[in-house]
Amino acid sequence: MTLTSSMENYLKTVFILYRKQGYARCVDISEYMGVTMPSVSRAVKELIKAEYLIKEANGTLSLTMAGKKIAENVYERHCFFREKLLAAGVDLQTAERDACRMEHGISEKSFRKVKKTQKLED
Repeated sequence: MTLTSSMENYLKTVFILYRKQGYARCVDISEYMGVTMPSVSRAVKELIKAEYLIKEANGTLSLTMAGKKIAENVYERHCFFREKLLAAGVDLQTAERDACRMEHGISEKSFRKVKKTQKLED
């Protein structure tokens, strides 16, 4: 299954919620992302089917190893671009929104090169 930007965002949200509160439920995802519960339910079903998420008996969601890898990569790109935009003087709300777009639009190869170049400049 090729993941859409939306699906990557769901995985990233589960990752963030786990870091923040130690668990993620569909209602938490809905609140965090500002999307409806039916949208979350559809996405979660697809991500479970694709073996990126596991739904526990108590209703909490866990990332599989494959899901965690994707979520970590997307989150890393998001943080990188957000910080660069903030450093350039972009306001936080705009930096968050733009970083979310940028995290999906760059290949892993290009991101690693940009990140490596940035480290050399520091």
